[in-house]
Amino acid sequence: MSSTSATTQGVIPVHLLKGQKALVTGANSGIGRATAVALGRAGCDVAVNYVAGREEAEQVVDEITAMGVRAAAYEADVSQEDQVVAMMDRMVGEFGTIDILVANAGLQRDAALTDMTLAQWQKVLDVNLTGQFLCAREAVKEFVRRGVVPEVSRAAGKIICMSSVHQIIPWSGHVNYASSKGGVLMMMQTLAQELAPKKIRVNAVAPGAIKTPINRSAWETPEAERDLLQLIPYDRVGDPDDIAHAVVALASDLMDYVVGATLYVDGGMTLFPGFATGG
Repeated sequence: MSSTSATTQGVIPVHLLKGQKALVTGANSGIGRATAVALGRAGCDVAVNYVAGREEAEQVVDEITAMGVRAAAYEADVSQEDQVVAMMDRMVGEFGTIDILVANAGLQRDAALTDMTLAQWQKVLDVNLTGQFLCAREAVKEFVRRGVVPEVSRAAGKIICMSSVHQIIPWSGHVNYASSKGGVLMMMQTLAQELAPKKIRVNAVAPGAIKTPINRSAWETPEAERDLLQLIPYDRVGDPDDIAHAVVALASDLMDYVVGATLYVDGGMTLFPGFATGG
């Protein structure tokens, strides 16, 4: 059993999302992996999306199926419309429907403004923002077609957009990433406004500093972690399970009246910690 499932076990009610079908994009590592496993533990059948790293995706599938639910690995680049459409068609064909979309896939291509290429700018926007739009659009088509099934959920469908504290905190040297996450904020709120009358709930989770491969250099040494902790009032760097638990809660009927909200899971990073000793 991986450390992810070990820490998740006993925290998430096993049948909180029983019988629901979830798609998690970018689910073969980091936050996506932890989220896919947590959804499986909560009773979901899970489609594990990946763009590279099939072996890792299959390991996630094995971990989820060991819980007694279904899982399958789906290769697709979320920035490519035809691949997203094909992935959603495959999921509906194999799982019967989709109840939960976790639009998690994301990446960074960091550079100072004057060094950033158009390709670096475009790649991050294509994956982090357009990818979420494409996945949401295709999921909503199925939510609307199927409608509410009361014995499954009070909502016709749930979308959780993976954002970042950098949807509101500027980040020098990362203008493409911060811009993509700022876009996620407004996209999420606009979709929530548009889709709420259809009984579709759209929300977001905004992680702060989380121990994932994408930011390993920021926390893997004691010196780096000490510097990072200066930005986190709660005095610890987050784990992927911290985000996974938030996603499971937002996807459940416990949060049925939460619409268009961003849940910041950041140990207080958005509390402007620099002002704790002055202002």
